[in-house]
Amino acid sequence: MNETETTVAERPMAAEDAGDGTPTGTQSLRRFRRRRAIVLLLNAATFAGLVGLFVRLLAHGGFTPLDGLLLVAFCLSTPWTILGFWNAAIGLWQLHGGGDASRSVHPYARRAAEDAPITARVAVVMALRNEDPERAFARLRTMQRDLARSGNADGFAWFVLSDTTRADIAAAEEAAFADWRAALGPEASLHYRRRSDNVGYKAGNIRDFLDRWGDDHELMLVLDADSFLGAPSILRMVRIMQANPMLGILQSLVVGMPSPSPFARIFQFGMRHGMRSYTMGASWWAGDCGPYWGHNAVIRIAPFKAHCDLPPLPGNGPLAGHVLSHDQIEAALMRRAGYEVRVLPEEMDSYEENPPHLTEFTRRDLRWCQGNMQYRRLITLPGLLPMSRFQIAWAILMYVGAVAWVAFMILAALKVFDTEAPDGPFPAALGTTLFFATFAMSLAPKLAGLVDVFLRAGERRRYGGTARLLGGASLEFVFSVLLGPVVALRVAIFMVGLLFGRTVTWDAQARDAARLSWRTAMVGLWPQLLFGGLIGGVLLARAPAALIWAAPVMVGLLGAIPFAVLTSDPAFGRLLTRLGLCATPEEILPPPCLAALEDARNRS
Repeated sequence: MNETETTVAERPMAAEDAGDGTPTGTQSLRRFRRRRAIVLLLNAATFAGLVGLFVRLLAHGGFTPLDGLLLVAFCLSTPWTILGFWNAAIGLWQLHGGGDASRSVHPYARRAAEDAPITARVAVVMALRNEDPERAFARLRTMQRDLARSGNADGFAWFVLSDTTRADIAAAEEAAFADWRAALGPEASLHYRRRSDNVGYKAGNIRDFLDRWGDDHELMLVLDADSFLGAPSILRMVRIMQANPMLGILQSLVVGMPSPSPFARIFQFGMRHGMRSYTMGASWWAGDCGPYWGHNAVIRIAPFKAHCDLPPLPGNGPLAGHVLSHDQIEAALMRRAGYEVRVLPEEMDSYEENPPHLTEFTRRDLRWCQGNMQYRRLITLPGLLPMSRFQIAWAILMYVGAVAWVAFMILAALKVFDTEAPDGPFPAALGTTLFFATFAMSLAPKLAGLVDVFLRAGERRRYGGTARLLGGASLEFVFSVLLGPVVALRVAIFMVGLLFGRTVTWDAQARDAARLSWRTAMVGLWPQLLFGGLIGGVLLARAPAALIWAAPVMVGLLGAIPFAVLTSDPAFGRLLTRLGLCATPEEILPPPCLAALEDARNRS
């Protein structure tokens, strides 16, 4: 640190904020209340403006009961888009508006000296269930070697927490662990445990670890089977936790690893730059009540063990029993216990793998959907902070909004049968304004991410140069437009199924790039084809001019099957790689940790 810099710990809060600080003492709760009021005002004003425009549009020809249903669907589907827009705008301002985001958004991180010794006892825990042992252990071994090279491996213990049910995979796990143990010697702090029953799913797996070994460690780094972090990132997060004893959960900003799958490649390209401004904006006002995403996060064990247990929900049916999406509730309980939950909104070597094709993407999304719907019985837990209740409600609304969007499409198609005579020419200018306003806001996080890249010196070179960056952005834009309606309809169908007892299973995810067969795509996506055909047919017969506005949705639904096949084809992925399209910085210049992981895979 140079002589002109001052850490947050050295700078007292303003007098008016004294005694009103967050648990770490690094920011003012009063200031957060002001920020949240600003965000609420911005969102409410935008929402009111859009709803006002839509009401005026519906009033053309008289307001009917169908119009009332359309208005309800619009009101339920729009808030997520609006908040995404303002998060991206605020985040972009924090990154490039002339201030210092490290002071205004994450000052707690400034307390941690870069060379501070690692004094905490840290458990690195990876939860497995019927995953590829060779791939999972390659990640753990590479991370351990990376920490060993840094000279800071002594305080870390390594735990493989298996819920595997297949005997052949379990045997491979045991063999891989034995090889790792033999390579490091009996003195190495390595542990392998396999449960015979995965009661509680991943949360139960972690709870079993806490009961067995939690008291022996202060912190735990939670990993999924596809998680991977470089040693500098691990050490930075641990040092931040050491410097802030009242920081309960520190979530890293996770990015996708390079993948041969075109679906994963295109998807994570959009997420790669879009998440930076979005997360910065969300962290600016969520602050000490941030989210936890269940992996690639460092957790303070004692309060987590004491306060974040999730009992099964009473009753029967898919929304009873153990909570599938445990992470956001654990974050709320940690904050209720008096500890901060933060997302560190800066890029680091913190990676995951994204689903390799559309079928796997929707399967994962439906598990999250069912888990988030369980939140309706947890939002009223006593003692939760208002901000935590909002986070839970927002997680529910994410999927309710998808259903409302599909309902809006159905109702809009039925509108052509409305017999009310119009009282004048259709207000095309008003309709165009509303359409492009909502569409632009839905793209705001990605557009803000691109602006962020262009405003950073040398950043475009990390994506392969300006031409490839813009080409990849154009391809990802088309990809997102096609993907959105397919996923929304899948969620809507599943949400209806929940009412009749339909549920999902928790099992290993497909992670390898593999081309979907036309048969598999047809079996999984015929509802999208049928729905798109019905909506398109109604519009063609009764209001062909409306097809212009419905075209993006119609193309996505009618083209869902070839879209799924093409974006799963590794040959298409190889073509994108040769062209340099949708390349992330890790592909252009792999960091040492990913290069080491690739070497480990090639040797195995």
